[in-house]
Amino acid sequence: MSTPRERALASIGHVQPEKIPHQIGFTSDAHRKMCEFYGDPDFGGKIGNCIAGLNLDSFGWEEVGDCIWRDEFGVLWNRKVDKDIGVVCNQVVDLDAVESFEFPPLPSVDLMSRIAGLRDAHPDKLAASGFGFSLFERAWTLAGMENILIWMVAEPKALHRLLDRILENNIARIKRILETDVDMVYFGDDWGQQSGLIMGPDLWRQFIKPRVKEMYGMVKKAGKFVMIHSCGKVQEIFPDLIEIGLDVFNPFQPEVMDPFEMKKQFGKELCFNGGISTQRTLPYGTPEEVREETLRLIEEVGEAGGLIIAPAHAIPGDAKPENIHAMLEAIKNQ
Repeated sequence: MSTPRERALASIGHVQPEKIPHQIGFTSDAHRKMCEFYGDPDFGGKIGNCIAGLNLDSFGWEEVGDCIWRDEFGVLWNRKVDKDIGVVCNQVVDLDAVESFEFPPLPSVDLMSRIAGLRDAHPDKLAASGFGFSLFERAWTLAGMENILIWMVAEPKALHRLLDRILENNIARIKRILETDVDMVYFGDDWGQQSGLIMGPDLWRQFIKPRVKEMYGMVKKAGKFVMIHSCGKVQEIFPDLIEIGLDVFNPFQPEVMDPFEMKKQFGKELCFNGGISTQRTLPYGTPEEVREETLRLIEEVGEAGGLIIAPAHAIPGDAKPENIHAMLEAIKNQ
């Protein structure tokens, strides 16, 4: 029997794996419900995920008030409703601070040693590291979403400078990651909404693409895989992402893109991670509907590799435990 790592390498390389690999993530509410459903607080470590990851932005957070957390950049997040990420509730960069804002220190030696040890600690899994909020998201968390979108039109020079400074910080972080033995570098940067790109393709190509290209290029030059997480309807830039070296696209939301059509159009160049509906099937479907959706993705999108099966996002708290169980069983028994 092949290992999850071997199956992931086959899928990313567009070779039919023995079984389609999977990578299942949970929000804290969904994880708690499944611990109760299985009567096992350690069930998550037994589901056979194919990636062992440790991200740079998982650390440096501090609780500073009632459900208020401060990240390493000084941004405050209200987690009263969203317990896993939160909602930004301050602004740390304005036009006057674009040049003077001080970025946090680079990751500690201890954290980097833990990342460097992923391969040895999890030899049966793909080792990965990276960071979310990697460019556009980092800019708007610092300066505010409305401001960043306004600056794209009204203050392009200032925005280019802010993005360049974020890029400089990212490059230093990527260099640290590439000193380790990871297989893949992960970037999170939501560009989309349900109806399309937040800023549209032209502004994306002007402000985002050149900098993303530089980051991806560093990773590819080092012989590593590149993975992006970008929620929303962003398939109009798939050709751009393929051009600049993307290997794995997540979250592959069936609510905004047809997984089977995406496989036909881009399945020879991109490996898709996701595909199972977290907005419809897992919360509102039946176990049988979940099983059918999961198996069809495995059989059709997973043909000749190119799929790491998963829910389209970390499983939300409103997903039915029996549906999550049906998904896990379908993946296990494929």
